[in-house]
Amino acid sequence: MIHATAIVDPTAKIAPDVHIGPYSIIGPDVEIGSMSWIGPHVVISGPTKIGVRNKIFQFSSVGEEPQDKKFQGETTYLEIGDDNIFRECTTISRGTTQGGGFTKIGNNNLFMAYVHIAHDCIVGNDITFANNASLAGHVKVHDHANLGGFVGVHQFTEIGSHAFCAGGSIITKDVPPYVIVAGHPAEVYGLNVVGLKRRGFSEIAITSLKQAYKLLYRQGLTVEEAVLAMQPLLADSPEVQLLSSFVSRSERGIVR
Repeated sequence: MIHATAIVDPTAKIAPDVHIGPYSIIGPDVEIGSMSWIGPHVVISGPTKIGVRNKIFQFSSVGEEPQDKKFQGETTYLEIGDDNIFRECTTISRGTTQGGGFTKIGNNNLFMAYVHIAHDCIVGNDITFANNASLAGHVKVHDHANLGGFVGVHQFTEIGSHAFCAGGSIITKDVPPYVIVAGHPAEVYGLNVVGLKRRGFSEIAITSLKQAYKLLYRQGLTVEEAVLAMQPLLADSPEVQLLSSFVSRSERGIVR
């Protein structure tokens, strides 16, 4: 299942049923799990560990050195989970020692063409990156977020669960869970109600989030005052608990 024109380093650990297409190059210290599909003209550099049932399309570069001037050839890593799709020309860098040494990607994510994931990023599960969405270094994206085409995310920024970042947004501050952001720079445009309903959130949960959203964005309160005002909602709403925790720990400040 490895094309005759592919080049696979003898130290690479490739499951027996992995497909590797024409002219792809698999470097040393690469591990690829069962039922994965590597298209033509893909370059995978190590140390990189890729889980099962991943698909990587042509001209992608996975696990290459970080695009960081501080990088001096140290041994750093890329870890990719299961069931991800990386479309054409996706680029994913390994970590840096300054950022902990790892870039990590979870499961069931879709990376459309020309997506870039920089060094030391942590990407969760069930996330969609539309064409040309790009993460600078040290960005965290939580589960079920959605990044539209040409979204640009500033380094050390965090995007919360179920957030929706509209196409072309430039994100320079943390995006709280459950909200919609758009613009350059990004501003908040409401709660991601449609997305929450599609994900099966109950009406009770959505109502609680609407109350918390009003406190955070519509009452003229400071962030600290809004978090304090959310306290009565926490006991009955794990969703508001997540929102409150995210906002409270934000170091860059939230999009507001």
